[in-house]
Amino acid sequence: MSILVVGTVAFDSIETPSGSAERVLGGSASYFAVAASFFSSVRIVGVVGQDFPQEYLDLFARRGVDLEGLAKKQGATFHWRGRYHEDLNVRDTMELHLNVLSGFVPNLPESYKDAEYVFLGNIDPSMQMEVMSQLREVRLLACDTMDHWIQGSRHELSRVLGRIEMLVINDSEARLLSGDHNIVKAARTILKMGPKRVLIKRGEYGVLQFSDSSIFATPAYPLEEVFDPTGAGDSFAGGFLGQLARSRDHSERGLRRAIVYGSVVASFAVEDFGLQRLLALSLPEIEERYRRFLQLTDFHT
Repeated sequence: MSILVVGTVAFDSIETPSGSAERVLGGSASYFAVAASFFSSVRIVGVVGQDFPQEYLDLFARRGVDLEGLAKKQGATFHWRGRYHEDLNVRDTMELHLNVLSGFVPNLPESYKDAEYVFLGNIDPSMQMEVMSQLREVRLLACDTMDHWIQGSRHELSRVLGRIEMLVINDSEARLLSGDHNIVKAARTILKMGPKRVLIKRGEYGVLQFSDSSIFATPAYPLEEVFDPTGAGDSFAGGFLGQLARSRDHSERGLRRAIVYGSVVASFAVEDFGLQRLLALSLPEIEERYRRFLQLTDFHT
């Protein structure tokens, strides 16, 4: 079962209290694709510039990621530079260069249009709508967004929310989108906008899942040190949808299990800069940490 992800493929320059990394492979689609590839085949749609190195394309290929939908345009690749505070939940964007991403229109290869599992990464809602118009047989459609689109493209975003099954956002975005400070009230407000489920990422405090009939809370896997939280959210989404595609179990139990898998993959992603830890990871390591996660939260023993 293949997953389609549409999002950014970028260069990230990162500073954290643990060190720094310059122009490493990043972007929402990159993290999602590598994370999901442990569980399912992945197709990626995005755009890079002429400066995008072959070695990064080879990294995707080694993970079995289908790159037919990754366009290469004249110009420079999207580049983000950020600095994290001692509190790693707080970061400053120092530079943001859209480059070839500006004006990009995602055109899906014909073989991608029958995708059953689709994740629309943190991109312009008008681009998300364009992708949805090209899909034929979606079984599960999830998306992410951010404060920039919530504030500047509210009308288009509301159209997206009316058509998706799941919204995956962080707690500050949930508050901004809903206008509610209380996270439970915020989730209830967002559910009324269209999504059947809302997954709220809370960094070191874990994930909350809301539907009209249930709430599920899971902690983050405890780590002694976090090197780089940049791709944690997209890695979570990749692990989550990857496990759903692998199991094809959309029951409440199956969704909760997938959330834990997503949390486990995200816990590995933050252990090194960029995608380095995920690229060195193996499925047996994921399964072992999943078992440890279950032991951590088992209150029946």
